[in-house]
Amino acid sequence: MVYKRIRDLREDRDLTQKEMSRILNCSQQVYSNYELGQRDIPTDILIKLSSFYKVSVDYILGISDNPKIQK
Repeated sequence: MVYKRIRDLREDRDLTQKEMSRILNCSQQVYSNYELGQRDIPTDILIKLSSFYKVSVDYILGISDNPKIQK
């Protein structure tokens, strides 16, 4: 679920893995491994993804189907 969500979020914004890896300050291979589920996503990267996409971490993790950040 997590891996599909981050791929879908990226593709919805017409971004490449290389562009996302630059935004997250990691290699394209590391980012690819996140999307493929071959590497756990560290907490700081989850927070960066949440902030960049303006969605909740719960949404990225599949805990919630509501992408809105609760205040």
